[in-house]
Amino acid sequence: MNYPRDWPEPIVRVQSLSDSGISEIPKRYVKPPTDRPISSSSSHQSDVNIPIIDLKGLFNDENSSFSGLRSSIYEQISEACRNWGFFQVVNHGVPPELMDQAREVWREFFHQSMEMKQRYANSPKTYEGYGSRLGVEKGAILDWSDYYFLHYLPSSLKDHKKWPALPVYLREVIEEYSKQVVNFGGRLMKVLSANLGLREDYLESAFGGEDIGACLRVNFYPKCPQPDLTLGISPHSDPGGLTFLLPDQYVAGLQVRRNGNWITVKPASHAVIVNIGDQVQILSNAIYKSVEHRVIVNSAEERLSLAYFYNPRGDLMIEPAKELVTPQNPPLYPAMTFNEYRLYIRTKGPQGKLQLGESQKSSTS
Repeated sequence: MNYPRDWPEPIVRVQSLSDSGISEIPKRYVKPPTDRPISSSSSHQSDVNIPIIDLKGLFNDENSSFSGLRSSIYEQISEACRNWGFFQVVNHGVPPELMDQAREVWREFFHQSMEMKQRYANSPKTYEGYGSRLGVEKGAILDWSDYYFLHYLPSSLKDHKKWPALPVYLREVIEEYSKQVVNFGGRLMKVLSANLGLREDYLESAFGGEDIGACLRVNFYPKCPQPDLTLGISPHSDPGGLTFLLPDQYVAGLQVRRNGNWITVKPASHAVIVNIGDQVQILSNAIYKSVEHRVIVNSAEERLSLAYFYNPRGDLMIEPAKELVTPQNPPLYPAMTFNEYRLYIRTKGPQGKLQLGESQKSSTS
């Protein structure tokens, strides 16, 4: 992949803008009227939430007393993958105290000195490190957020020296958190495969088996003096396989597009938000849906979330599973490596679902 060596314009940290006390946001963050969170076409429903699925008992050893419960959970996951593309899970196996620690160490990182954070400034080449924009198009309208991106798998890409050294326990906490999330991801992939009528290890094998990709993007959304004019992250579907989001426990911000409206997700306590990425939509030949989502910001409180991306190995061809292709249901997508696919979003930035050839204004029924 031929990524540019540097950003097209000098990087400005959104947190620095927020901390400076400005009363108006710079023009480069102001979205077109139709894309703003207050526009009529972007109305949201406050009385609807994405499905919440209790996984208690799902991963127990084979036991007849759990068979009915397991079947019910499988059915709930299938329904969510087909009709929502998003769902929350509780009793997922990741320790609640570890989730709290993971959020806290990153909040501490973003409140370190700018001089310290700048040591980890990233580039478009790998995105690894401390960043403030996606895409390399000069003059692009930017999102109101900073982030930190790091690799966990494959192990050849993991480099603890590129993970923050402060807070002193960050590397230890994030190493354990990563291990737990990836373990959960592998288990969930089996459920998704079985629900498609494929062999249990199909999706995991298509991703590369033991050589999958896993990376973390920590999103930091500072207070914004004009939250009605901008977004924390513009509408997009995730280009990878599955995303496991650890949301801010107290400040809502994630919105999911459904039936032309934006639903503000209300996080359950210690839940993980799961969403289907484009690669799973491709492999399932659109039986499972990756859905557009965005993030709104506010003037009263900062917000922080951890998005774990569970991805195929970059050099593997991804295409609709042959078992799901028939004369009546031909393949909807051409074969392409994940490296080729994600080049689109790394150069263009968030663009709805255009990378899948679908209209940005598409919605899930």
